[in-house]
Amino acid sequence: MPDDELSDVLTAVGPRLRALRQSRGSTLAQIGETTGISLSTLSRLESGQRKPTLELLLPLAKAYGVPLDELVGAPTSGDARINPRPFTRHGQTFVPLTRYLGGLHAYKLIMPARKAGEEGRPEQKVHEGYEWLYVLSGRLRLALGEHDLVLGAGEAAEFDTRTPHGFANAGKVPVEFLSLFGAQGERMHVRARPAQK
Repeated sequence: MPDDELSDVLTAVGPRLRALRQSRGSTLAQIGETTGISLSTLSRLESGQRKPTLELLLPLAKAYGVPLDELVGAPTSGDARINPRPFTRHGQTFVPLTRYLGGLHAYKLIMPARKAGEEGRPEQKVHEGYEWLYVLSGRLRLALGEHDLVLGAGEAAEFDTRTPHGFANAGKVPVEFLSLFGAQGERMHVRARPAQK
C-alpha cells in the first residue's frame, strides 16, 4: 500500500473508534478500564492526535468485539458474507448483522430467561441515537420513560434513545429480537405498501 493511502487509512481510525464507542453507549473511561489504555491516549486516538499502533488496536478490537481489519477500514475482499462474531455484554448475546462502523448498526440480541427475583423494572439509560426493535421470539419488556411495554413475537417499537430506556426479558424463555441503531439519530424508513405504478 502506498504511503499516502496508508496515511489515509490511519487518519480514518480515530473517527471509527469514536463512532464505535458511541454506538455502544460507552464512555472513554469505561473503554480505558476494559482495555487498560489511559484516558488521554484513547482521547488522542479518537481525535487523530496519536497514530494507532497494533498494541493499541488489538485490545480495542477485542473490547468492541470487531475484527481488526474492520477497525482500521481494511479493503474488503468482495465476499458479501459478514461472518458475525457474537459477543456478550450485560448477560445478553449480541450477533452483529452489519460489518461497517458508520451509519446504522444491526444486531440480533438474545436475552436469557429471567431468574427468580428479577422482577424489577429494567435500569434505564440515555444516549444519542435512534433505535428500532423487532421481537423474533419470546417477550421483551421495554421501559421507555414512564411507559412500560411488553412486546411479543412480531411486534416492533421505535424510539429516540435520548428518552430513558431499558430492556428486560418479560417471559420464562429466552427472548430474541433485532435492533437497528443509528448513532447520529437516523430514523428507519419503513414502506407500508408497494408504491403505486
